[in-house]
Amino acid sequence: MTLGTSSHAEDRGALTRRAARRGAPARDPGAPAVRECDPDDMPDGLVVADADGRIACFNAQAARITAVPRERALGRPLEEALPLEDLKGRRWWPLTDPYGGLAIRTGQPERYLLLPGGREVLVAARYVRDEPLGPVRRVVVTLRGAEARRRNERSHAELIATVAHELRSPLTSVRGFTQTLLAKWERFTDDQKRLILETVDADANRVTRLITELLDISRIDSGRLEVRRQPVDVAAAVGRHVQGLTARGQPPDRFFVRVRRPLPELWADPDKVDQILGNLLENAVRHGEGTVTVEVAPTGPQDDETGTAVTVSDEGPGIPEESMGRVFTRFWRGSTRGGTGLGLYIVKGLVEAHGGTITVGRAPAGGAEFRFTLPVGAPTYLTRGI
Repeated sequence: MTLGTSSHAEDRGALTRRAARRGAPARDPGAPAVRECDPDDMPDGLVVADADGRIACFNAQAARITAVPRERALGRPLEEALPLEDLKGRRWWPLTDPYGGLAIRTGQPERYLLLPGGREVLVAARYVRDEPLGPVRRVVVTLRGAEARRRNERSHAELIATVAHELRSPLTSVRGFTQTLLAKWERFTDDQKRLILETVDADANRVTRLITELLDISRIDSGRLEVRRQPVDVAAAVGRHVQGLTARGQPPDRFFVRVRRPLPELWADPDKVDQILGNLLENAVRHGEGTVTVEVAPTGPQDDETGTAVTVSDEGPGIPEESMGRVFTRFWRGSTRGGTGLGLYIVKGLVEAHGGTITVGRAPAGGAEFRFTLPVGAPTYLTRGI
């Protein structure tokens, strides 16, 4: 709300009283008109203590996070209203001593601290002085729930553990076979040598794929995934992947490909489209059963943009209804048949990097059905007034 002149603004005394009720610092009635800033609008908890160490501001988020009513906090000493401990159980305010500590200190960086009862919160503090090395006039404290940060840290720890586990097996295999070949080369026949080298090559490819997945996750999470758009024939790409799977031993009659033409001209990153298709088809082959059906068609009226839709379905047991919301999260596995649990998370990131969408549901034959769309994505120079 903008404060105007006395002829049409609400009474300044009322504003001051209202700010005091909220726990916000009162504005000087003679100060120039400004847009009012309400501490309750902040997404984080905000606690402000005055020069005497008593709380002058305690916003709604601070009350929610600490479970301390605002009325009980206002006017009380900071240490009493906000009794924090570090993770070793030491009282934090005497430890940091904001009012009597070193005059060169400007605050405390964000860290995990404990509220009464042992609940973790993220706390940061700023010491406000009127002049350098002068006395502290205000201590400003921000509070945030620690659950999201802890979940993120657990996710990173799980990723490291998964990578270590997945790398150990192929690298142990490669090392064992190469040492055996070097030590006993003359004892093996040519066919045995070929079999060993093919195994080493397959394990090396497995390591390469895992490293590629890690790089993709890093780029997706940081928003640095680049899409190099070129004309892409999705139907031809599907055909190549099916041929590759049959060449590796899958029966040709396991796949049924249906293409509904005409398809719009699609501009996308061909390598990433191959990665999307490869992950979905391998997922259907590994975890599904029966015929794997792939349909390539133009997007329909239910889709937001003109483009191409690809549906991959199987005839297996499908995905339980309660698990469908977690399919595209890290480390989700639909079965115990191996895999890192990262493939579908990466697929979702690659599809969304193109501006498309991906969904999961139940196929008509009862198995899992994945459908993703890719918008036309034509470069600007092709769409200007042509």
